[in-house]
Amino acid sequence: MAQEKIYPMTLAGKEKLEKELEELKTVRRKEVVERIKIARSFGDLSENSEYDSAKEEQAFVEGRITLLEQMVRNAKIIQEDANSDVVTLGKTVVFKELPDEEEESYTIVGSAEADPFEGKISNESPMGSSLMGKKVGDEVTIQTPGGEMNVKIVNIK
Repeated sequence: MAQEKIYPMTLAGKEKLEKELEELKTVRRKEVVERIKIARSFGDLSENSEYDSAKEEQAFVEGRITLLEQMVRNAKIIQEDANSDVVTLGKTVVFKELPDEEEESYTIVGSAEADPFEGKISNESPMGSSLMGKKVGDEVTIQTPGGEMNVKIVNIK
């Protein structure tokens, strides 16, 4: 049997996933079942877009529940390493794009927690993997879809 993927994450990240999982199981699942019941009452299922839509949503919800259960079950909580001056999971990296761009700041997290809009990038992303293991003062070349980006690490916290 293949070994299941381990999902490194912060404790807060695991709690967020558990909360979403609970919401899907207790609220969304029931809502979708109710939508399917109502859509069935409209009659002919072959041309019933409400029924098709509700079944698609049900498949999405059930798939998300399965994924979240796996992520929570295989979560590996990242221990905060306060002393380290090296980029690791759970650390926030402040860097500036060379030659003279403004500073940017991202927290390196596991893929399960990644949310670029909240400043959380995955350790598996091009940027995250390029920064892992680097120190303050290091200059790093990051391969992005738009081409290479050169940055200098200013702070790690």
